[in-house]
Amino acid sequence: MRRFVQAFDGEDLLPPSMPAPLAVALASMPPRYNISARTPAAVLYAHDGLLRVGEFTWGLVPKWSKEPRTKYTTVTARLERAARSRIFRGPWEHQRCVIPLNGYYKWDRSSKPARPWLIQARDGRALFAAGLWELWEKDAPPLLSFAVLTHPNEAIPPPLVPDGPVFLPADRWHEWITQRPWFPTRYLASMRQPELTAYRVSRAMRDPRRDDYTLMEPVEAEDDALLAADEEESEWDAEVDGD
Repeated sequence: MRRFVQAFDGEDLLPPSMPAPLAVALASMPPRYNISARTPAAVLYAHDGLLRVGEFTWGLVPKWSKEPRTKYTTVTARLERAARSRIFRGPWEHQRCVIPLNGYYKWDRSSKPARPWLIQARDGRALFAAGLWELWEKDAPPLLSFAVLTHPNEAIPPPLVPDGPVFLPADRWHEWITQRPWFPTRYLASMRQPELTAYRVSRAMRDPRRDDYTLMEPVEAEDDALLAADEEESEWDAEVDGD
């Protein structure tokens, strides 16, 4: 997972069970259709015992880092390894969050050239990905950042690799933030995953400067022929290897 979408201005996207202040805060966030590493995104987290919506930077920066960025790839964290990781161990214990999203882009690397798809909930509603967050404050201004937890997910349709974010049920997402399960890895791994659907989108999404709703529109092979014609490597193609 290297790009995702957050646009919650539609009333039917968020679950009815979500507290009204959180739903209003999410709906007031600017729509973003191509969120990439080191850019802001809306995050659900707890502070002073209350659930809140914050704007965090994607790509967790550990509190011991000398700079407000890291040379490591920290946009995602593997579920089975996060608890033992020097970078993620602290947030795993104390700073859990949830990232609401409309969908995310995933590359089909079985085709030549690789093609991006958009994965969404089959019912069209928001998805809730489990994550970790951190506060870096060695210098001003302080930085709030996050990572998305990933693991194998058989709900991801072929031809895409069945591996992606750990999704939480729409009526239970808050438990990951507010509760402390005894076996958190097993707790998340056993979560019922939502039904997902996927369709091909334009390779234009590989440019992080593009940010509009047309990136979510489905394309057919012939519609994408012009973009696929220039198969030479570009500065944006490097992320395909990271999915």
